[in-house]
Amino acid sequence: MSPILEARTDIRPFHVDIPDADLDDLRRRIAQTRWPSEEVVGDRSQGVPLTTIQQLARDWQGHDWRVIEARLNTLPQFITEIDGVDIHFLHVRSLHEGAVPMVVTHGWPGSIIEQLKIIEPLTDPMSHGADGADAFDLVIPSLPGHGFSGTPTETGWDPIRIARAWAELMSRLGYDHYVAQGGDWGNAVTEQLALLKPAGLLGIHTNMPATIPDDVAHALQYGEPAPHAFTPDEQRAWDQLANFYQHGLGYAGEMANRPQTLYGLEDSPIGLAAWMLDHDAANLELIVRVFDGAQEGLSKTDILDNITLYWLTKTAVSSARLYWESKLPFFAPKGVTLPVAVSVFPEEIYSAPRSWAEKAYPNLIHYNRLSKGGHFAAWEQPEAYCDEVRDSFRPLRFSAS
Repeated sequence: MSPILEARTDIRPFHVDIPDADLDDLRRRIAQTRWPSEEVVGDRSQGVPLTTIQQLARDWQGHDWRVIEARLNTLPQFITEIDGVDIHFLHVRSLHEGAVPMVVTHGWPGSIIEQLKIIEPLTDPMSHGADGADAFDLVIPSLPGHGFSGTPTETGWDPIRIARAWAELMSRLGYDHYVAQGGDWGNAVTEQLALLKPAGLLGIHTNMPATIPDDVAHALQYGEPAPHAFTPDEQRAWDQLANFYQHGLGYAGEMANRPQTLYGLEDSPIGLAAWMLDHDAANLELIVRVFDGAQEGLSKTDILDNITLYWLTKTAVSSARLYWESKLPFFAPKGVTLPVAVSVFPEEIYSAPRSWAEKAYPNLIHYNRLSKGGHFAAWEQPEAYCDEVRDSFRPLRFSAS
């Protein structure tokens, strides 16, 4: 991989200002959508239901991007060039003395919008019923090729290279100690950061751990029976994974093999929305309920804010390239020896059992199974997520002082 270049190390303020013409064009394209025929099954086995995506289209026509844009612009945002790519990030400092810096990394089809609900509770815990001693400074970057970060113009931007960029970012911000958090691609980057062991990294927290044993992974890959008897928690994880491997990997396979072919996602907002909604079965079921009018951890506005960010930043294809770049076995243990905390949300792609987590992370400092929540933990269940992060890193605060 290329070493970190030092051609430009300044940190520049950033302000979101989307032209009206881009918003007008989005609404026009939604209105001109050419709809397919309705699915011929009564479940989700053929994908996103036509009634759901048409309801999303109606709601999207009335969506006000300027609200989330204004919210972003109330936060300190910056751009800095690392290894030839502009990295956009939020940097929100706590007023509490002794706040621990934490870099939080989103995944796909997420963005920095995933983390907006956790900023105030973690930087100002006393205003949210928590202890000021549990405060964090937050650094929330946009992955290269995602959101307001730059798009790499060369190959090689895999989770390892991104982790190196994050280590440089935290150093550039002057932090001599910090922790890291992530789920989805955010976990892949965070685990690679832990493997790099940059000076000052105390430990990591993940809500989507990579723990699947080799024999289990082999059986899943080749559609074989379970390799041995499981405990109840292991059986649940196996059942979730077997379903995902059989029915949920289509989007990942296409992006890992032919991301540039997805031109339709850059040309059709409804095509982009459907692609992003169909990430995993549990998350799609939640979104269907939301657009049917149910009150869930995510709202229609939350979902539309995130899809609109991808559309306006023209990052549908550039974000997909991360799947092509990464050659890491996504769910396999990587040999992380730094302190690791694991929070298991039941509707994640799989609920990692403690037995697998203990083998994957020999320095496991926290493990907890939550009663509710799925893939977008910080976004969907921010209160529980914040409690988990506080509990996880409390033992490491002494090391940071």
